[in-house]
Amino acid sequence: MTTAVVFAYHNVGVRCLTVLLAQGVHIPLVLTHRDSPSEAIWFESVAERAALHGIPTLTPEDPNVPDIMARVQGEKPDFLFSFYYRQMLKPPLLALGRRGALNMHGSLLPKYRGRAPVNWAVIRGETETGATLHYMAEKPDAGDIVDRQAVPILPDDTALDVFNKVTWAAEIMLYRVLPQLVAGTAPRMVQDLSNGSYFGGRRPEHGRIDWNDTADAVHNLVRGVAPPYPGAFTELGGRMLRILRTVREPGRRGRFPAPALVVEAGHCYAQCADRTTLRIVAMEFDGRPLAPGDVETAFGATVVSLPADPVSPS
Repeated sequence: MTTAVVFAYHNVGVRCLTVLLAQGVHIPLVLTHRDSPSEAIWFESVAERAALHGIPTLTPEDPNVPDIMARVQGEKPDFLFSFYYRQMLKPPLLALGRRGALNMHGSLLPKYRGRAPVNWAVIRGETETGATLHYMAEKPDAGDIVDRQAVPILPDDTALDVFNKVTWAAEIMLYRVLPQLVAGTAPRMVQDLSNGSYFGGRRPEHGRIDWNDTADAVHNLVRGVAPPYPGAFTELGGRMLRILRTVREPGRRGRFPAPALVVEAGHCYAQCADRTTLRIVAMEFDGRPLAPGDVETAFGATVVSLPADPVSPS
């Protein structure tokens, strides 16, 4: 019987753990994270799924410490799997998987190595992303590729829409390739990192909108950080306006000399500096929902200037 120790979190962790169990992999131990009280927990629990199957779980702050490594080594795993686990597993820990240590990454490697790959792909206007199963190495997301599964990014997809597709892609692809891994016949393709890209993590302040960008760029930012992520925002009169959902209307051109919110026929439009426009479908002002038709009441005008010089996040 094939034995695996699993490091997992989030929906991808739940679904991939379930695939291993469905295909008869013996899992004596799962390592996951404690949910942070400062984070909105909208995803499924790996700890709960492990408990459902009677699998012991650990939630170490650092999985690379000697006592955790000794516990993992004691299980004599054939494989280590990392499914959206948030900490890097260092080489001494990776070496404990006698037949390899593999990670499921939420992009089509070597593109979008690093953190928040789904959000970055949406923000940068990609039309495709996916999931990649690869061997782990000391460098993040740089090891040999076993398999990939692509999914489309449609023009109005939010990061959550795409993340749900990537979760599906990870499940389908792992189910497809796992028998080959167990049999020792799975492919192993070296990554060409020169054809890829690497991105760091994102913080809530990175959602600040630059109205000097094009409407396409602003639309991509809005959907790339839309709830349950922190959201795109701007400030008006020292108070926060969160832009939660937008729609592109490419044929529409603004008529004002600077970025502005414009109310017309019950709709609210955001005009960028180049006069390309977005229709705002959902927003919040000062923490409360603001209907497009109520913008004039909230601001006392049908045309409201938007900040042309955004503050750069620290």
